[in-house]
Amino acid sequence: MPSLEALHGAGVFYGAAGAEARAVEGEDVFVVGAGNSAGQAAIHLARHAASVTILALEDALGTSMSDYLVKEIQATPNIAVRLRTQVLDGHGRGRLEGLTLVDGISGATESVPAAAVFVLIGAEPHTWWLDGIVERDDRGYVLTGRDLLRAGKPAAGWTLQRPPLRLETSLPGVFAAGDVRHGSVKRVATAVGEGAAAVQLVHEYLNDQAR
Repeated sequence: MPSLEALHGAGVFYGAAGAEARAVEGEDVFVVGAGNSAGQAAIHLARHAASVTILALEDALGTSMSDYLVKEIQATPNIAVRLRTQVLDGHGRGRLEGLTLVDGISGATESVPAAAVFVLIGAEPHTWWLDGIVERDDRGYVLTGRDLLRAGKPAAGWTLQRPPLRLETSLPGVFAAGDVRHGSVKRVATAVGEGAAAVQLVHEYLNDQAR
């Protein structure tokens, strides 16, 4: 929504609450989402913020969040959970100051003060430019390695005798690493590791070509 996009980086954050956590010391903040990443962010923020409110569309956190996180959230006194609730609008002069929330059942709206909102509702890969070049899943994530196999064999169009290497796309010699890849866990350390592995696989591909 335009009101929140205008405050991106000024109280509105997409993704995990890392360096921003200390900046909201003693403030009231919100986390949008009901997955594990949202639960982990809420627990981390609760160590600094006065209050953390999780806003979820679901009827229960356990629908999409691991049980151990749900229990930890329930045991953290300054974390509140509002189910079947979503953000309708945001406002602030130069920085986020408040949110307008809407109840998914009654339709009632409420304005609440908010120093920050962390949106963790999933990612959207920007891979439209790869259309027709490499295979992607129905959400746009790039398929690599075993995910390209059909009944244990590469899909039609694969030109090599060997199956795709672990991070290799449907185009031989082209590799994908990090969040853009189908099945990625959306973690920086994992992306870095995959990037390093991709370099090794590139050398392996070049050696095969030389032979």
